[in-house]
Amino acid sequence: MVVPEDFILVGKISGAFGIKGWMKIFSFTEPRSNILSYSPLYISRKGEWIALDVTDGRVQGKGIVVSVEGVTDPDQVLPLIGAELAITKPQLKPAGKDEFYWSELIGLTVINLQDEKLGQVDSLLETGANDVLVVQDKEHKTQRLIPFVMDEIVDEVDLDNHFIRVNWKLDY
Repeated sequence: MVVPEDFILVGKISGAFGIKGWMKIFSFTEPRSNILSYSPLYISRKGEWIALDVTDGRVQGKGIVVSVEGVTDPDQVLPLIGAELAITKPQLKPAGKDEFYWSELIGLTVINLQDEKLGQVDSLLETGANDVLVVQDKEHKTQRLIPFVMDEIVDEVDLDNHFIRVNWKLDY
């Protein structure tokens, strides 16, 4: 699914929970429970984004369950299973100094200290030790994995000018 620029995917509906129309949610947020701090959540139905007002929610075992306004029966949830959930960019809390949302980094051009273009951020990986930029160089048909370590490998992130400057050679 193509998500409009104003929306950020935060999870998807993975099932029905209980007899009162609660939904099981697979959260893309870190930590997983952060999805509970957003209301409304938006769901795409027939190409249109529709707001779902979250009335209650909690961590349930290893997952998340939520209740949304107007959904009171598990049969109402069944057709929604698999639907992705999003929030709008203004719903995000401002990131701290040298902190960035992954969604802000995707699409940025990556250049090294020698002003050589390495490609564009295609995605990010979470490795435990640090996040890793997946940088696609379409011109040379290569992919680079660059650790996202501020002040060591990542020299500068300029969101306004759409680039990340890294201490990384072309031949790494």
